[in-house]
Amino acid sequence: MVSFFIVYLLIPPLGRLAFRLDFVDKPRQDVERKIHREPIPLTASYAIFLGFFITYLLFARDFSMETVALFAGGVLLLTIGTVDDWYKTKGKDFPALPKLVVQVSAAILVYLSGNAFTGFYNPFSGDYIILPVVLSFLLTIIWIFGVTTVINFSDGMDGLAGGLTAISAVTLFVVALAKGQSASAIMAISLVGVTIAYLRYNKPPAKIFMGDAGATFLGFILAVIALDGAFKQATVLSLFIPILALGVPIFDNIFVVIRRFVQGKSIYQADATQVHYRLLRAGLNQKQVVAVLCLISLCLSLSSIILLLIQT
Repeated sequence: MVSFFIVYLLIPPLGRLAFRLDFVDKPRQDVERKIHREPIPLTASYAIFLGFFITYLLFARDFSMETVALFAGGVLLLTIGTVDDWYKTKGKDFPALPKLVVQVSAAILVYLSGNAFTGFYNPFSGDYIILPVVLSFLLTIIWIFGVTTVINFSDGMDGLAGGLTAISAVTLFVVALAKGQSASAIMAISLVGVTIAYLRYNKPPAKIFMGDAGATFLGFILAVIALDGAFKQATVLSLFIPILALGVPIFDNIFVVIRRFVQGKSIYQADATQVHYRLLRAGLNQKQVVAVLCLISLCLSLSSIILLLIQT
C-alpha cells in the first residue's frame, strides 16, 4: 500500500512537469511501434524508482552492500534510460553501446555485492554444487542483463510491461515467502505496489509512460529479486521457477533476438516483431492483446508455483 500510494500520488505532478519540459513521447505516423496518437509524458520511471526504494528501505531496513549495489545499479539504469528517452522525444535513436555498458555495469555491481548465482543442489546426491567463479560471474551477468532487456523490449503497448512485471513480482513474492526470504519478499511486494499504481495511469489508453528508464529499472529489480530469492539454494528443477515466472517476455524476446540475428540486424534495433505487435496485426485490439499475454503469463506463473510446491 505504501509503494502504491507513493507512485499513485507522484505520477500526476511528474506528468505535468513532463509537458513543461517537453519530455513527452510524440506520435509518429511512419513508425509502426508508435501506436499512440497524442503526446504522452515519459516521467513515470522516477515515481516507480522512488516508490520502490522508499518502501523497501522503510520496511526492510537493510543498508547492506547488496542494497547499496541495488540502489547504485538502479540509478545507473535510470540515468542512461533518461538519456535514451530524451533522444526519443527528439525523434532520434540513442546508440546501443552506452546502454549495453551501463546495463552490464549495473549487473556487475550486484555481483560484486555478493548477490550472485553460485550453484545448485544435485538432485541425486543432495550435495550443493558450487560453480566456478567465472561461470558464476557470467551466469549472474547474463541473467540480470537478459531480464533487464526483455522487460524493456516488452514495453511496447499500454499496460503490457507493467502487467507482466506485476504478475512476475507476485509469483516471486510467493516463492520468497515459501523459502522464508524476507528481503526478497519485501522487494517483490514493493514492486507489485509500484506496478499496480503505474497501471492505474498506463492502462489503455495510457496517460503516462515509464520509457526505457522505467522498463529497464523494473527488469533489473525483477532479476535481482530472483537472484536473491528463487535462485538461492535452488535444485535443478526449481531453476525453472523464475524463468517460468518471466516466461512471456523471456520466450518472446528469445524469438525476436534469434530472428534479428538471422536477418543480420542489431538486437537493439527497435522494430515491430514482438508478439504484441504480431497479435495486433492479427486483428486483436490493444486491450485484447494485453489480456491474452497477461493470461499466458499468469498460467506460466501458476506453473512455476506448482514447481515450487513439488519442491517443498
